[in-house]
Amino acid sequence: MAEGSLPTTVSFSGVESKPESPGSRRGDDPALIAEEGDPLPPVGTSVHGAIEDERRSTLMRVHTGLHIMCGVVFRDQGALVTGGNMEPGTARMDFNLPDVPPGFKGDLEEAINAEVRADRRIDTRILPREDALAIPDIIRTQANLIPENVPEIRIVDIVGLDQQADGGTHVASTSQVGEVEVTKVENKGRQNRRVRIRLVG
Repeated sequence: MAEGSLPTTVSFSGVESKPESPGSRRGDDPALIAEEGDPLPPVGTSVHGAIEDERRSTLMRVHTGLHIMCGVVFRDQGALVTGGNMEPGTARMDFNLPDVPPGFKGDLEEAINAEVRADRRIDTRILPREDALAIPDIIRTQANLIPENVPEIRIVDIVGLDQQADGGTHVASTSQVGEVEVTKVENKGRQNRRVRIRLVG
């Protein structure tokens, strides 16, 4: 598969286990990645790209859905995130949750969808590292994954529910996520529970 470098792109590079936009990134570097058998244009050629809107929008909804779940679990159980992954329409998140109360799966689904219906606004801002890390509980992962050399930190705030350091794309309000189903809660060792979700519509 051939590829060439680009000076800039609007495509997403992929962070926090969120898939990158296909065909236009190689890690953090913008790239034009040709389909098998397609030739690359000569160096210096102007090219135009287009976002796969349905895929990007679905990933944004899933990502915000994970943040809603993270906020609910932290609020109700005090648990931090130990891992996660997402694909268009489905996702999973791992929590340091040694024990879960009876009815956890159904109660969590109900709580997530209550926050979806609440139509909470989602704000983003960028703060100097020191200011961001001074916010209580701004890191919702068990391990701080922000490199030491990052001078500014982007904050995503689901107003009234969840505020955390985050680099990914989101919808503008929780209602845009749509209905969420908690499909499975798995035991991943003594300290961890894996929660799988999917978008219903």
